[in-house]
Amino acid sequence: MLKIGDLKERTGVKVSTLRYYESLGLLQPALRSDSGYRYFHDNAVQRVLFIKKAQTLNFSLTEIQEIFNSHNRGTAVCSIVKDLIDRKISHLDIEIQKLLESKQRLESHRERWSTYPEDLPNSESVCTLIEELISLEASTVN
Repeated sequence: MLKIGDLKERTGVKVSTLRYYESLGLLQPALRSDSGYRYFHDNAVQRVLFIKKAQTLNFSLTEIQEIFNSHNRGTAVCSIVKDLIDRKISHLDIEIQKLLESKQRLESHRERWSTYPEDLPNSESVCTLIEELISLEASTVN
């Protein structure tokens, strides 16, 4: 049996994080002493390491709980993990496309603005570059 401090030492995870995992039901002490100490089975080390590794794969704690729940029900979990990974990859593909479009837009502005003169320091305009974009957007709305 491991005290929570021992579990911290063996996993490198803060005690506060272990308590948080416990509050979410991701980790359960085997028992509590009369003085309130948490005692965990040795397999808690593997469980905490599983949680941390799954987080490096961008799994949320909710998704990790779903994986544990499925495992506890006797369901084959790897197919669930594969499905979650597929969804994460699809989401990342969409995000990458958005980022590439944003980058292209910024590069276009940078190119166009490279020949613009600097605003005067005491000008009423904060930055004519951005204000020009506001004017362009306003003219396309009308």
